[in-house]
Amino acid sequence: MRTLLICHEKEHLNRIVLPRWLASFSTLAGVIVVRETGAQKRRRARRELQRVGFWRFLDVMAFRLYYSMVLARRDSAWEENRVRELCQQYPEISVSTPTLVTASPNSPEAFDFVRNLAPDIVIARCKFILKEKVFTIPKSGTFVMHPGICPEYRNAHGCFWALANDDPERVGMTLLRIDAGIDTGPVLGYFHCSYDTRKESHIVIQHRTVFDNLEDIKQTLLQIHTGETVPIDVSGRHSATWGQPWLTKYFHIKRVAARS
Repeated sequence: MRTLLICHEKEHLNRIVLPRWLASFSTLAGVIVVRETGAQKRRRARRELQRVGFWRFLDVMAFRLYYSMVLARRDSAWEENRVRELCQQYPEISVSTPTLVTASPNSPEAFDFVRNLAPDIVIARCKFILKEKVFTIPKSGTFVMHPGICPEYRNAHGCFWALANDDPERVGMTLLRIDAGIDTGPVLGYFHCSYDTRKESHIVIQHRTVFDNLEDIKQTLLQIHTGETVPIDVSGRHSATWGQPWLTKYFHIKRVAARS
């Protein structure tokens, strides 16, 4: 099985650990490293402003400020410690592994990179909606490890919003195959983890849903490649898209956690 990873340059668990993990049970055909530009980040912010409106956008920005001042250092330390732990389990990848650094996984050079390497499976750990001409290249499909249980928590930060909605049973990760919609493709698996909302942020929790389940995810990907999996039936379930975290909802999560 030939695999290819798409990830962001500054997300160390994805950038450092996932290539090692993929290489441990498959032929890692290549890695696309996304180096976002300031203009791309500003466009994403404008889309969120249009989606939630001015006053709610202030709530979003207040959370980002709070996160950077209060939570970011602790989360970064947790992430780097988890990287060290997992690097002891998974050896380094070959220095000859093809790597492309690009501003977008939809760029012409990214398309050519994936097409020429001809992977069976692509794992997309990025904030971009992939174009159909890219996600249809792999024989067995392109998959996302979505932080949230779909279809109830599609789009962004599903673990945060499940906690904010007092819905702990849906704090988890969905492995789904990309289609033309936003997290609307066939669901191949759900993965949960142990977590502590009193001590851990939603960022750590959504990392746990992936990196505490690597062995089970591996088995699912192998079964997908051999055609042994059947998509989970989600018909009749509520479907909703979510966006960036709000500071008001963050404090609600912490109040609920403190009472439990």
